[in-house]
Amino acid sequence: MAAMISFVKMHGLSNDFVVLDGPIDPNPAEVRAMCDRRTGIGADGLLAVSRGTGGGAIRMQYWNADGSTAEMCGNGLRCVVRYAMERDLVADGELLVETPAGLKAARVLEDGDIAVDLGPVEVDLTIVELHGRPWNTVDVGNPHAVTFVPDPAQAPVTTEGPLVETDPRFPAGTNVEYAAVVGERIDMRVWERGVGETRACGSGMVAAAAAARLSHPETDRWEVTVPGGSAGVEFDGQHVWLIGPAVSVFEGVWAQ
Repeated sequence: MAAMISFVKMHGLSNDFVVLDGPIDPNPAEVRAMCDRRTGIGADGLLAVSRGTGGGAIRMQYWNADGSTAEMCGNGLRCVVRYAMERDLVADGELLVETPAGLKAARVLEDGDIAVDLGPVEVDLTIVELHGRPWNTVDVGNPHAVTFVPDPAQAPVTTEGPLVETDPRFPAGTNVEYAAVVGERIDMRVWERGVGETRACGSGMVAAAAAARLSHPETDRWEVTVPGGSAGVEFDGQHVWLIGPAVSVFEGVWAQ
């Protein structure tokens, strides 16, 4: 990549990103340098946005803060849509986005929130036992392991989470969610693969809601609350809409 790079810092529910014009092909060290919170810009991941060439209006690329690539990022996808709208890359508020997990529909709502379709979602009915807990494995275009606990605030996210992420049962690693169902609300904390604990994870919120529906099949809409705020998850057949904010924070130039 070039030595002087213009960027926008964005976030969805405090899940924050460095966003660049794409397409780009950074090496892992460059991604880690930009995402470093002390010597870089600081972010949970790096996003790149370009015009689509495979059926979508725009294309999304995503890297975790450790430099690894990821198939999907729900909060990042909303930020990509906001970035494209602010730069007139798209003409209206309904569009398709090319992602590593395929084409994803998105729309900008009247209140400014952005809805993105992360479906279809697949929940494996086989329970995995790890560290004395039952886990649901969920595919949201990227891998998740979800366990239900009495209180996520007391869950061992930072100690047990990395052990689950790298367990041999998940050869590609996994995102790890600790969740609790409270009526039609889910409280959740997450250990993100390749990042660590984050204040939100959009695909993880969808994974937790999908796992919760195994015991609550009548509930099609959930409010999912994480340390960074709340988002809606709505199930409509094979469509699963994640609904929440995407915010531009500041612009700058990366000079490394």
